[in-house]
Amino acid sequence: MKKNPKGLVVAGLSGGSGKSVVAVGLVARLRQLGHRVAVFKKGPDYIDAGWLGLAAGSPCLNLDPFLLSEEVIAASFQQGMVHGDTGLIEGNRGLYDGVNARGGFSTAELAIQLGLPVLLVVNCTKATRTVAAQVLGCRELDPRIVICGVVLNQVGTGRQEAVIREAVEQYTSIPVVGVVYRRKKDFFPMRHLGVTPHQETDGASSVFEDLAAVVAKNFDLETILAGMAEVPVFRAGERAVRMEPQVTIGILRDRAFQFYYEENLEALRRAGARLRMIDALIDAQLPGDLDGLYIGGGFPETSARAIAANTCFRESVRRAADAGLPIYAECGGLIFLGRSLIMEGEEFPLAGVFDVTFTISRKPQAHGYSIFRVEGENPFYPVNTVVKGHEFRYSVVKSWDGAPADLALAMERGTGFMDGRDGLVKKNVLALYTHVLAPGTPEWAKGLVGAARRFSAHRGNPDLAQRSLRKV
Repeated sequence: MKKNPKGLVVAGLSGGSGKSVVAVGLVARLRQLGHRVAVFKKGPDYIDAGWLGLAAGSPCLNLDPFLLSEEVIAASFQQGMVHGDTGLIEGNRGLYDGVNARGGFSTAELAIQLGLPVLLVVNCTKATRTVAAQVLGCRELDPRIVICGVVLNQVGTGRQEAVIREAVEQYTSIPVVGVVYRRKKDFFPMRHLGVTPHQETDGASSVFEDLAAVVAKNFDLETILAGMAEVPVFRAGERAVRMEPQVTIGILRDRAFQFYYEENLEALRRAGARLRMIDALIDAQLPGDLDGLYIGGGFPETSARAIAANTCFRESVRRAADAGLPIYAECGGLIFLGRSLIMEGEEFPLAGVFDVTFTISRKPQAHGYSIFRVEGENPFYPVNTVVKGHEFRYSVVKSWDGAPADLALAMERGTGFMDGRDGLVKKNVLALYTHVLAPGTPEWAKGLVGAARRFSAHRGNPDLAQRSLRKV
């Protein structure tokens, strides 16, 4: 009889505790040993998820209790485990950190819902016995949480490790199952915005080899595997069904535009879309047979010079927008559709669909969960639809020729584009700062594919297509 797969949650005391180092290291080492690892990320995140997916050799799915219902989370987790013998979820922030004092939507709540134990990562910088107090506090705060092991990160010396290990195991009875020693160079390539996405990194394989070597040398992998919990076997249902492709939707996916949930792309396929990947940095123009275009987030500022240099491609996007092509753009995609981006005194031209000039701040301008209500007519969402999402941006709106009342979305939580509103609309284009996760917002894929289908049906009559598209 085939054994059920097993899984755990990698959590930390706070953001920056070393969860990603431990999670990616474990995945890389398990894969070396022949395991098929299914990977998941808790919390809105593209960069960590990208590294996890690359290490596992399979897409990383997002399990976010704020954006998804318990039923959707359970189904997504089980579906993701179909081809894995081991499941690993990387948490976000601290174990108990949520949106309120009760820890709502926290990593702990996700672990409890899925019945998974926690591997707790602790940053031990300038600490010894106090680490035991921190671990003990995490164990006692909620008795439903099972901490199966502790990993000590940023350990300076063997003596420090010995003192911490003895204290943790004496006062908490939880085994120390791994140690990551402090080093001068970060495991992951870094820049001022944090971890560099793997799409912008050369030599990712050496990162995985380095991390796997640390796990092989300093982790008790046998104890970690023994502490995992069994995961119920998934039985395929309607969520796995796809429609036959009926329309073609382009996806700008390159070094500048990398932020796509795999669930979003799969939702488009299930709704009847054939996806065509497009490189905005090197492709000469948009393909002429597209029925829609999805531009996700990313870091267009790091590729601003290449974007500006690809004049023909930018102009093709503007012409397509003018011709009524349905375009849905999130965050970095919104920036791309602007007039220009100013950085360090230099102005880089963009697609010019909207008359907006952006700059980049050194500090986040919006960061966290968001909720918006649709108030204005647009090609994708019915009016009065309420959507949960998240924002993460450093960009600043320097100038715009519109007014807040022109924006289609009212922010009930979060920052948006300006004055508590989001969503620039022009013909069949909707551009917004808010990112959405398709399983939690079924209207999203339905709206985008539906708009593409209507555009395709009226391709020869732009005026009729325009009228039809705005009646969602």
